[in-house]
Amino acid sequence: MKVLMSGASGLIGTAFRHILEADGHKVYCLVRGEPVAARQVHWAPDSGRLDPAALDGLDVLVHLSGEPVMGLRWNTAKKRAIRDSRVLSTTLLCDALSKVPNPPKVWLCASAIGYYGSRGDEPLDESSAAGTGFLSDVCQEWEAATDPARKRGVRVVNLRFGVVLSPQGGALKAMLTPFRMGLGGVQGDGRQYMSWITLRDAGEAFMHLLSTENVEGPVNLVSPTPVTNREFARILGKVLRRPAVLPLPAFAVRLAMGEMADETVLASARVHPKRLLESGFSFAHPDLEMALQAILYPVGSD
Repeated sequence: MKVLMSGASGLIGTAFRHILEADGHKVYCLVRGEPVAARQVHWAPDSGRLDPAALDGLDVLVHLSGEPVMGLRWNTAKKRAIRDSRVLSTTLLCDALSKVPNPPKVWLCASAIGYYGSRGDEPLDESSAAGTGFLSDVCQEWEAATDPARKRGVRVVNLRFGVVLSPQGGALKAMLTPFRMGLGGVQGDGRQYMSWITLRDAGEAFMHLLSTENVEGPVNLVSPTPVTNREFARILGKVLRRPAVLPLPAFAVRLAMGEMADETVLASARVHPKRLLESGFSFAHPDLEMALQAILYPVGSD
């Protein structure tokens, strides 16, 4: 297959690209700078520049790029970058698709479980209503921006990612140093749900969705066993053989992170991968303790 991918250099994009290439597919990467390697295609989402010819005759379009949600404290400029990098880039891709005679058969477009907002211990699946808050609003706009492609006949799958666990990046990488030093523990009251998935399962789900032609629309990329923050801290400490007893009160999280705290670390989303399971997908790592053992102490490592 011929695949065009944005966000191919990120944690998830790199994993997906390697899986595709190992399977013999040709992966072309959208880059913001001047192309310096074969199979790189220039685009400039901020200024709306993309040659539609790059999308003509594709088998698959994969859109994963977006301004990181974590990092700098949110201000007006940061929130605009988070929103625009997702919505405007998706709109640009849709505009380009409308101008080509042979659009891709399938488009896998990133989204996030932020769509549901913070919902306590309420069980959530793809049929659940959208939540409230900044990230929920962004996800709703992000997914809606793919509608023109769907109307064109492209099979669009909106990948609602949970917390992707990998020691190479993301939330788990940030947690490992303090937990290994014995400085980890519960954040806030610890009752907030974390819906997670290993990078391996995310990659296998990605390939499953490529080949499962009757699945379109939103799909939750999370394991079937979400855990509370308290459970996550306990299990991570157990796997690392370190105490996880130093709490970080909610007020301290808010002091450090500002508005972002209530929409990320302190938010609760108990999300179920209903559509993945119904489509026949089998998780390699459905259990958190087994998942952390597998990714932190892989077979054959020292």
